[in-house]
Amino acid sequence: MAEGTAIATPGLSSFLKSLKTTPVEPSVAYLISLLKRRQIRNSRQCAVATTALLLRVVGEFKGKDSAKLVERIRQVGRRLTSAQPREVVVGNIVRRVLGLVREVVEDHLDAETNATSDIGHNSQPHNDSLSRPTLSSTISTFSPLKHATAEPLDASTHQSETMSDSGELPKRPGLLTSHTSYVPSSSAPLVNSLFGLFSHPDTPSTSNTPTGHQSPDNKGMLTSLNLERLADFSNSKFDVKAEVMDGIRELQDELDQSDDLIAANALDHIHSNEIILTHTASTGVQKFLLTAARKRKFTVVHVETFPHDHTGTHSVLLTGKNRDHSGDSEEDSFKPLRAAGIQVVMIPDSHVFAIMSQVNKVILATHTVLANGGLVAASGARMIAAAAKAHQTPVVVVSGVYKLSPVYPFDIDELIEYGDPGSVVPYEDGGFVDLVDVENPLYDYVPADLVDLYITNLGGHAPSYLYRIVADHYRTEDINL
Repeated sequence: MAEGTAIATPGLSSFLKSLKTTPVEPSVAYLISLLKRRQIRNSRQCAVATTALLLRVVGEFKGKDSAKLVERIRQVGRRLTSAQPREVVVGNIVRRVLGLVREVVEDHLDAETNATSDIGHNSQPHNDSLSRPTLSSTISTFSPLKHATAEPLDASTHQSETMSDSGELPKRPGLLTSHTSYVPSSSAPLVNSLFGLFSHPDTPSTSNTPTGHQSPDNKGMLTSLNLERLADFSNSKFDVKAEVMDGIRELQDELDQSDDLIAANALDHIHSNEIILTHTASTGVQKFLLTAARKRKFTVVHVETFPHDHTGTHSVLLTGKNRDHSGDSEEDSFKPLRAAGIQVVMIPDSHVFAIMSQVNKVILATHTVLANGGLVAASGARMIAAAAKAHQTPVVVVSGVYKLSPVYPFDIDELIEYGDPGSVVPYEDGGFVDLVDVENPLYDYVPADLVDLYITNLGGHAPSYLYRIVADHYRTEDINL
């Protein structure tokens, strides 16, 4: 072998280089092998690799049928998620791209619908199945007041309440008395009080139900309409593929700028003379602390995270770069925290509870954030969060929105990955190993009640608000790949 020739280590950097010249199917198989062998293992690397691969998949897709494009992306997503189910961020990126395709198609169809309705507005009113029909009553059918209106007593009363032949709405009737009040006339209709707005009547009135009312009987029709919006643009000049690729590039920009947007909130949460406890060698947490160190003087207590990430923690504190990802060009190198004027104290994991009474704030990195507000983080995070709650110390989690998943932790054990037990108890201690069962979990599940605040690239959010962010970023039809 000639001198100077270097063998590329399989990882994110080698995958991105091969993606430029390798066709799609071999690239998919290569990423699947990297995920299975854990040569790409943290959330950011998996997100970057999945986004780059889906950009290539969309770019080589032939045709303009958006339904086939969705099925193609879904097919690739199923293969990637089945290769490494615990890397939830892979499924997050696939769902984001699927929602992007649906959003592009719906925006184009809505624009065409609005243009058609504007052209025919002066000739005749336009009312299709995708627009809300004109209500024949002054009360919306979606309001609980609809079922609180008076029921007609006879045909004459019913005819007087309907719309006249001239098209004018009837005049507003007088105030009706409640059933709890004295009824002066026996001919007055019986109505429900305001206390019964949330109780459904046994036989709701259907006399004023407009055409196209969204009743439970036509849920199937709405579902079919949702599927029909994925149209075939083969005979149209609209390029679905180009629009989706632009959206994926914006998603790549979001991944690149996520840590910077999170670090912009540092001065709002870190104050002078505070003692901050952090955990694992996270470049996002490091940038968060370095941004605050520009105008604040504080102390950082760094937990060693033995035996998983202690070498990476030492490297970050000493050189500003995690040695575990030194071969990946996308990992930025920062100056050490000490060089920025931050006093750093490293402690073993066993000292967390003892020092927690002196800590002002806990800042944790995360591997995955779940829809219920809980998170999956490096092993030891739950112990730190529990100790913080016992001492009434706020726990702040920094995470990009791409780590937020619509998955709920129905089976927590399936989310936890276990590593080599030999790093905890060496195999040389054969007599001791034969007597005990040694487990080495790589991740911990931290429930939502142990977290006080999430700081994302969209700002700070309480754990109870994450469901709203999930609803904004994921479509319900794409949750189940």
